[in-house]
Amino acid sequence: MNLTQQDWTEQLENDENAVVLDVRTEDECSDGIITNAFMIDINKGQFFINEIETLDKSKNYYVYCRSGVRSAKACDIMNELGFENTYNLLGGFMQWDGEVVYPE
Repeated sequence: MNLTQQDWTEQLENDENAVVLDVRTEDECSDGIITNAFMIDINKGQFFINEIETLDKSKNYYVYCRSGVRSAKACDIMNELGFENTYNLLGGFMQWDGEVVYPE
C-alpha cells in the first residue's frame, strides 16, 4: 500500500507493531535515515530476499528508499513472501521532512 508522508507518519506513530525498513544502498544511508529504521539494500538481490525471509511476518513494515520506486518493489516482494502489512512511503527519503538520524 502506497502512503503519502503524512499518512505514513500518522499510521506509523499509532502502530505498536511497526518496523521501519530502509532499502537504500549503504552510501545513500550515509545521507541520513528515518529514526529507528534498519537497512537491507534491495540492490543485493538474493541477499535481500534471504534477509527479508528472516523477518517477523506478523509485524507491520513501513518501507522507504530514495524516491519510492525501490521501496514499492520491496513491498511487492515482501507481499509475495507472505507479509500482509507493508506500507510504501511515496516520494521516499528525497521528500521526507521528518526527523533524520545518521548511522555510525
